Amino acid sequence: MDIRQLQTLIAVADTGSFSAAAAVVNLTPSAVGQQIQALEGEMGVLLFDRNTRPRRLNAKGEELLRAARQVVQTMTEARLAISGGRTAGMLNFGAIRTVSMHLVPRAFAEMRAVFPDLTFELTVGMSERLMADVAAGRLDAALVAENVGVPASLSWTPVLTEPLVLIAPPSESWRSDRSLLGDLPFVRYATEVPLSRQIETELAALSITPRDIVATNTMPSVIGMVQAGLGVAIVPKIALLTAGADSVHARPFCNGAITRRVGLVQRTVSSRSEVLARLRRALRHVAELSGLGGEEMQDAPRMDALR
Repeated sequence: MDIRQLQTLIAVADTGSFSAAAAVVNLTPSAVGQQIQALEGEMGVLLFDRNTRPRRLNAKGEELLRAARQVVQTMTEARLAISGGRTAGMLNFGAIRTVSMHLVPRAFAEMRAVFPDLTFELTVGMSERLMADVAAGRLDAALVAENVGVPASLSWTPVLTEPLVLIAPPSESWRSDRSLLGDLPFVRYATEVPLSRQIETELAALSITPRDIVATNTMPSVIGMVQAGLGVAIVPKIALLTAGADSVHARPFCNGAITRRVGLVQRTVSSRSEVLARLRRALRHVAELSGLGGEEMQDAPRMDALR
């Protein structure tokens, strides 16, 4: 099997067509087709569904694609190491929205000082989808919330612990937590992510049934509603770092007893382990500088299902 065939397979998968892949690998479309046919001959299976236009990888093709990405990345890094070259290439990284605007950009800036030839592609999404992309090889790693199930093929290492914060209009700062949540309208973070489910679970545990006034699916808009005086809300502390939250009263929810953890998820066997270890340290450093609880480095990756 020729590594160029694997590179061609990756190009077809990423671009969606033989003709577009041809420009990436510097071949003609017919040569791309010949390489794919040769690869299928060596593997003894069809890799693409011939009944779709454009052609799509079938289950066998997706399986080979995951392996191909790892092989090509490993060979690229081995070539650099042997030749004395520096770590280069693209780091495909994912992050949940609340950490993507402050924590991740600053960590990338620290990484550039260590790996000047490294470039980054950031995908923002929900924890479950990001983990699926890591498992499939579309992402090298992702920063996701703790209370999700981690597949056996992945490991999750904590990066930060932060309190959930109760925010309200400044004029209502004299009220207790229970008074704020029971007497004032509640701005609900309404989306299918672990953070939203955690907030709902904590409110139920306290036997509090807030009186909804607005439901919205982005954290900046939740904070904006409170800034406008519409009600109160519960948000992660990191959301206040980028939302211009000077015009709200903020306090740790339940005196800081309610927290969430965010961590780095990656494949248990990764050719980018050295780079990702550096990225973990950068993320923890930025978290500490931002007043968030950076996790200790000796924390071992967790490969069990998180609860």
